[in-house]
Amino acid sequence: MGKGGSVSDGVMKKIILSYTYVAIWIFLSFTVIVYNKYILDKKMYNWPFPISLTMIHMSFCATLAILLVRVFKIVEPVSMSREVYLSSVVPIGALYSLSLWLSNSAYIYLSVSFIQMLKALMPVAVYSIGVALKKESYKNDTMFNMLSISMGVAVAAYGEARFDTWGVILQLGAVAFEATRLVMIQILLNSKGISLNPITSLYYVAPCCLVFLSVPWILVEYPILKETSSFHFDFVIFGTNSFCAFALNLAVFLLVGKTSALTMNVAGVVKDWLLIAFSWSVIKDTVTPINLFGYGLAFLGVAYYNHSKLQALKAKEAQKKVAQADEESGRLLENREGDGSREEK
Repeated sequence: MGKGGSVSDGVMKKIILSYTYVAIWIFLSFTVIVYNKYILDKKMYNWPFPISLTMIHMSFCATLAILLVRVFKIVEPVSMSREVYLSSVVPIGALYSLSLWLSNSAYIYLSVSFIQMLKALMPVAVYSIGVALKKESYKNDTMFNMLSISMGVAVAAYGEARFDTWGVILQLGAVAFEATRLVMIQILLNSKGISLNPITSLYYVAPCCLVFLSVPWILVEYPILKETSSFHFDFVIFGTNSFCAFALNLAVFLLVGKTSALTMNVAGVVKDWLLIAFSWSVIKDTVTPINLFGYGLAFLGVAYYNHSKLQALKAKEAQKKVAQADEESGRLLENREGDGSREEK
């Protein structure tokens, strides 16, 4: 009884911890999205400067990452040459800055609920770019699944009450750049044996983002901000917003590190439905039955894609275990044969 009870207590603690990490990630992701919408929307806080907001986030995150890596030495830096940094990290930083800029810009034109529906296209973009860059193998059934997700999002877009073409272009551009970034991480970093956690990612990538974003900021937003002499930097609003953005990166580190990437994908689906409900009930965005039907179709496609990925990972792990077992049995046979030949001598 005692041993059984202790085992069940340990399992229960792991389950509670896993759900706690999921809850923290959902809460922070939810908070950052709604907070960004609040700041950028002209009907709310009315500060429609997405490049400036992204640069504030990157400055804050870069500063804290440098403190954690260099000053407090809580996280170990990755050994990386200047050539690798320029050829691998800088392109990823450029893609990340474009993705953040466009995704934050979309909040000015689109509802939170519709943006979450458009984000369902992420697996489609990642798979398509992966196939184009020869990181994924083309499969008819997977492509059919991608088409079903796209069809669902198209139906959701058709039913959108506040459809804005420019906002949709911005969000689709953000999805495309983010998908390219994820594939390029595999090509430029993982293939070279370089693994970055969210803190070291910010440490290396955030300064790049600041440099890239400074160019459109000087050309587009700085002249307008300069003319708006009445604006005063609100340390409470922007400080708490930036802190939430940094905390979200830590939560990603905890969630993926302590559970799995698949858990994060499932949690992401729960978060999207919560955001749609919040957008409809609190922000009073219009969510139509056609919206929900279309997103439901896309959701089923994404769920099937995640299930297929999990099955493929399990099959790969099983093959590895079989190969390891074969190697071990081969070594044992060699050792026995060696011992037998010695005895004969």
